[in-house]
Amino acid sequence: MTAAAASPRIEAPRSAPMPVSAHLDEATRRAVRAAVALAICAVAGWFLYEPVMDLVRTPIAHIAAERSASLNFDSVTGAFDLRLRVALVAGFVLSSPVWLYHLFAFVLPGLTRRERRYVLGSVGAAAPLFAAGCATGLLLFPHMVSVLAGFASSEDSTILDAGAYIDFALQVVVATGIAFVLPVVLVVLNLAGIVSARSLAHSWRYAVVTIVLFSALATPSADVMSMFVVAVPMTALYAAALLIAALHDRALARASAFEETSCSA
Repeated sequence: MTAAAASPRIEAPRSAPMPVSAHLDEATRRAVRAAVALAICAVAGWFLYEPVMDLVRTPIAHIAAERSASLNFDSVTGAFDLRLRVALVAGFVLSSPVWLYHLFAFVLPGLTRRERRYVLGSVGAAAPLFAAGCATGLLLFPHMVSVLAGFASSEDSTILDAGAYIDFALQVVVATGIAFVLPVVLVVLNLAGIVSARSLAHSWRYAVVTIVLFSALATPSADVMSMFVVAVPMTALYAAALLIAALHDRALARASAFEETSCSA
């Protein structure tokens, strides 16, 4: 066996340190590209206003079957402001693959070639996870509204401010989407050497409690099933992040042990 065959594959070195000005230039360039993608998707979101409103009006229609219920605008410009707000949030969600890529790609120069592949894979997983989280929030939102509005007496009228109502809906959807992406963030932090698999393993109890509390707050309903719909996938994603971090740390430990053995020889 030749020396070339016996030697392990040499990992590409990390990029040379960049000056602060270069980091600022790169951050500005990526921010501009993400903003352009957001603007384009916001235009598409402008035309998605009616389907979105039909979806969020569904629980109000159910409430109206029992008592007076309606959405109200408190100003002349209220309908326009609401449509603009929906367009911006829709653009934020639709452009998530682009800004997630630029967010994670900003740290790529500081990583090795193998770690870059991991990060790009994380970006590929973050976009569908964010979309899945937003879809989960959309599915849970009508049930949440029905339960919360059910605390009012049947003799009372439910008159909802349209702006506050849509803000509540968008907060639920975006918060659930971000929650589904957090495990990917943990993997990226592990690849960057900021968080170790051991620390994630030691913190699993706190993570589960946090997930359960978030699920309980995001699904304030009388049944436990809605809470499990959010808590179980998030717990599984945290376990997957822990597994990936453990495999990465084990590979680093083996590489470090091999280097020490080679140097001592």
